[in-house]
Amino acid sequence: MRIGVAIDAACDVPHAFLEQHGIAVMPIAVKVDQQRFKDDRDPAEIERFRAQKLGSRSHSAETEASSVEDVQSLFLDHMVKEYDCVICLTIMATRSPIHDNVIKASFAILKHYRPVREAAGIAGPFLMRVVDTRNIFAGAASAVVETVRMIEAGKSPAEVRERAAHIADCSYGYMLPRDLNYLRSRARSKGDRSVSFLSSMLGTALDIKPILRAHRGETAPVGKVRGFEHGAGVLFDYVTKRVQAGLLVPTLSLSYGGDLDDMRNLPGYNAVVRTCAEAGVQILESPMGITGMVNVGEGAMTIGFASEDHVADF
Repeated sequence: MRIGVAIDAACDVPHAFLEQHGIAVMPIAVKVDQQRFKDDRDPAEIERFRAQKLGSRSHSAETEASSVEDVQSLFLDHMVKEYDCVICLTIMATRSPIHDNVIKASFAILKHYRPVREAAGIAGPFLMRVVDTRNIFAGAASAVVETVRMIEAGKSPAEVRERAAHIADCSYGYMLPRDLNYLRSRARSKGDRSVSFLSSMLGTALDIKPILRAHRGETAPVGKVRGFEHGAGVLFDYVTKRVQAGLLVPTLSLSYGGDLDDMRNLPGYNAVVRTCAEAGVQILESPMGITGMVNVGEGAMTIGFASEDHVADF
């Protein structure tokens, strides 16, 4: 059985990994002022976004996840002819409509795929399995990586989906933003009052940064640090200990809303790289997607991994 993978563009996975494994991306449309961008993990488009130097104006950007019709077109035009089953992984359903859109689209796809496959000379049924990674950005990557591994190991669609859902439940995504005022402005533009004016102003004045955690469909602060570079060191030190304790998927994912060399020069980065090498853990580094930078600001960093339950200690 030919099993393929499709992901939401807000899953921060390296473009080279997507190409290597033939992973399809369900894009997100982004409009900032009069500029339009297609967030589909294309490095050239990400660089075009950064080159516009939109800065603080991005907080008012409009984003639109792939619609039900977009998903239907992607599958009926391409996927049903290339695969017998496709595993779709999306960012947390509590933060984006893409999960619900894929579920709705699947009904029409499963209803109309037969004539398409028959015209292409393909016999047999087509299956879709949809998985909510219950995470965002780099935090969604572990479920994607494990899905690919299971497929390459020859597992059945049911086994792949079950394992992917389990890893999603065990996935942790940590984020360190640079600009609390930007984060507050973006939250307000979306009707989210979770970042108060007072806290953002105090945070900016004192250079306090929150460490945010995404886990099982919820996003909340789990610590605070003074200064971005210091915060990066604290977060990298924490991740180093988690790697040493053992991961459920031997992969650590990093995404950064800027030049990756800037991330590699942050305090604690080299220690994480050494620890991962010693533990046999693969590091996947990718530029943060356009949607991520719009929502949390340029220069933010996210780190994702899958592990047993633990208490965040910062």
